[in-house]
Amino acid sequence: MEQDTTLWGIHAGKTGDAESLFIDNKIIALGWAEVGDLASIPKTREAFKSHYLSKLPHTKPAALPGSAGQLFRFVNEMKVGDLVAFPAKHTKTIHLGEIIGEYQYSPGKSKGYPNQRAVKWLKELPRTHFSQGALYEIGSALSLFTVKTYSEEFFAAIESKSVPTPIPASEDKTVADVKHDVEESTSDFILKILAQETKGHPFADFVGNLLQTMGYRTRVSPPGVDGGIDIVAHRDELGFEPPIIKVQVKSSVGSIGDPVISQLYGKVAQSEFGLFVTLGTFTSQAVQFARAKHNLRLIDGDALVQLILEHYEQLDSKYKGLIPLRRMYIPETAGSDQE
Repeated sequence: MEQDTTLWGIHAGKTGDAESLFIDNKIIALGWAEVGDLASIPKTREAFKSHYLSKLPHTKPAALPGSAGQLFRFVNEMKVGDLVAFPAKHTKTIHLGEIIGEYQYSPGKSKGYPNQRAVKWLKELPRTHFSQGALYEIGSALSLFTVKTYSEEFFAAIESKSVPTPIPASEDKTVADVKHDVEESTSDFILKILAQETKGHPFADFVGNLLQTMGYRTRVSPPGVDGGIDIVAHRDELGFEPPIIKVQVKSSVGSIGDPVISQLYGKVAQSEFGLFVTLGTFTSQAVQFARAKHNLRLIDGDALVQLILEHYEQLDSKYKGLIPLRRMYIPETAGSDQE
């Protein structure tokens, strides 16, 4: 990777509403549709601020440099050949790409995000692939920003022909650097720890313990062939009284499809309940299949984190030691565009 290559971070809206626009059209884009085409604006920050204020006259003075500055950088400082990191909220993945086009004003593609640049997407990796410090840096509150502190980590991910094994959480110095401030309480941190430290059968033990905090008695299948059922949960001591819950778990961070969910449901009797727990996500087909079944429930990584936070104090001490949460909030990095 050339030393003068800039790595940009960009978000697809606060709620991820432009994610499909980015991926399907192979572009990155900024909003601020009210300011119109920026191609003819003189290439100075002052000119961009004046134009921005003429279109949005009620902008607060403190917000003007940051908003106009992001548009200036997108049009004038971003170059063809630069790289970009785009964290997708919906899939919990990081998309890495190369800028291959100059600035274009294209309201025909998106009225809400008309300021665009063409991108060649190179890789899509799970968030757990990256150090916690790197995730924190690309969690900037700005729509567009440069990634500097952990840029080499993203460069390495782009250049590698295969995904390297993530650094164990116990050895990841970036976790130690920030855990006192924010990362111990983020969803990314929890999923990262579980993906690294409970991979495989230990994840079934963890889910079994979580179900116990919710009032269930559990029987976890031993390692090896389990017939697709990793845990059986029930309320009574002997496990005869309904509801009987058959649980399958996956410690991977990928997306679980309909065939896997169907296989689980085939082992669930009408009087029983099926539960699938994963650190990753489910495809839309899998979600639709589950919605049509009254006795089937899917828990993805986000839902699992919420359950962990709700029942954290009742978890076994070894898991509380594994996930040492102190402040229950998900932070956003404060940022400002420098003049």
